[in-house]
Amino acid sequence: MGKIRQLPPELASQIAAGEVVERPASVVKELVENAVDAGATRVAILVEMGGKKLIRVEDDGEGMDAADARLALERHATSKIARVEDLEAIRTMGFRGEALPSIASVSHFVLRTRRREAEGGTEIRVNGGVVASVVEVGMAPGTIIEAGDLFYNLPARRKFLKSDVAETTQVSRMATQLALAYPEIGFTLMSGPRQILRCTPTSSLEERFYQLYGERPDLVAVSKDAGGLRIRGYVAALADQGPTRGAQQYFVNGRIVKDRTIAHAVID
Repeated sequence: MGKIRQLPPELASQIAAGEVVERPASVVKELVENAVDAGATRVAILVEMGGKKLIRVEDDGEGMDAADARLALERHATSKIARVEDLEAIRTMGFRGEALPSIASVSHFVLRTRRREAEGGTEIRVNGGVVASVVEVGMAPGTIIEAGDLFYNLPARRKFLKSDVAETTQVSRMATQLALAYPEIGFTLMSGPRQILRCTPTSSLEERFYQLYGERPDLVAVSKDAGGLRIRGYVAALADQGPTRGAQQYFVNGRIVKDRTIAHAVID
């Protein structure tokens, strides 16, 4: 008998989860980006125990019908690309079709979704990548996703998560970045009963910045169009603070990025 064998779907999904799900904040990122792609104008995030016990993301986007909801939990299933050529002009946040099945493979997962024109919604429960139930439910249009007991079936991965406070801080940082990237969307973040973030939809980045950080008279608006690129944002003078750089957030086409070249250009 040969040595090479095909991995069972559940194991393949858990391996894929290692690329998508690093910690609770990465789950929040994937789910919120899906909400953005769905045309949401409101996103509500709830975490308990830093997201280790529960992550819940609710949006008022276009939702899915029952067939699409089932298919969304299959690996490499996506509505966002269809041909190789589509990879040259990606206009959405998620497109690989990996996020939902990867998250569902390492949590007690619940998907509830309803299209606006539908009379009812669909609820799918998945435990460790295995579908437990599919039922019709009453709900408002949009999508609600819950991921409970993250990494419950991978104790070695769960052991490397940090304290509840540290993981909540990471989720808060991610939610703040997403709120900056999409000022036209309203965001709330709750940690248990405590409200950490609340931003109503705004018409400009300046208003969203004020919502998050309050009045900052030292801010300088930056805008430049050159070479087919458009750059805009805000910087604060830090000359009196010595070498301290302070918080830096960069976005490319709405995507959160970390890039040393961009960072050094801003510092210079």
